[in-house]
Amino acid sequence: MKIKTQDYQNYTKENLQVWRILFERQVENLKNKACVEYLESIDILSDVLNADEIVNFEKLDKKFNSLTGWSIEVVDGLIPVDEFFELLSRKKFPSSTWLRKKDQLDYLEEPDMFHDIFGHVPQLVQKDYSNFMQKFGEIGYKNKDNPEYVKQLQRLYWYTIEFGLLSENGKRKIYGAGIISSYKETNHIFETDIEVIPYNIKQIMDTEFIISDIQSHYFEIESYKQLYTSLFELS
Repeated sequence: MKIKTQDYQNYTKENLQVWRILFERQVENLKNKACVEYLESIDILSDVLNADEIVNFEKLDKKFNSLTGWSIEVVDGLIPVDEFFELLSRKKFPSSTWLRKKDQLDYLEEPDMFHDIFGHVPQLVQKDYSNFMQKFGEIGYKNKDNPEYVKQLQRLYWYTIEFGLLSENGKRKIYGAGIISSYKETNHIFETDIEVIPYNIKQIMDTEFIISDIQSHYFEIESYKQLYTSLFELS
């Protein structure tokens, strides 16, 4: 199998402009909305993940070598769920290398590199978050031939890693990448009357979700440790 790479030299000035606009706008927007772990993670990675240059996966991998050991696996886009589980189990996070255009700043049908890297990757420096992602991958790969169980795990991923909220000193904060990487979704959390449900892994796994519209209900964890240890209810 041919190993895919990030063709860094192919990025254009427009790509850099889009990256900078998205990065600067969302970092400012998240200051009082994202959980402290995400903000700390962005700071920890600031020498390799910032607005001044499009993220270089080689530099990012080297940084992670000294932290929690994750690396980036280049993919063309959405991948089969069994491949996704297998990559996470080996501490490899799949990311596309393409960036949205200027007229797509606020909405994309398919995740681009900004969503994958800005939304997901920073918190992989956090031990409990890192452990959750790896163990989630292990559980998923172990059960990859069980369609109903895979569907339940996809719901868990959706309501935590993609659209999860965290209670921080009694205040609502964001940690889900689908919110973190979206200016519109971030503001929606605080400007709209939404339903926030206390975290319950079994309830989440039985709760359907939709991908065609902005969310109306969310699950809220108390800590990343709670998120990680809840997986032991499944194994």
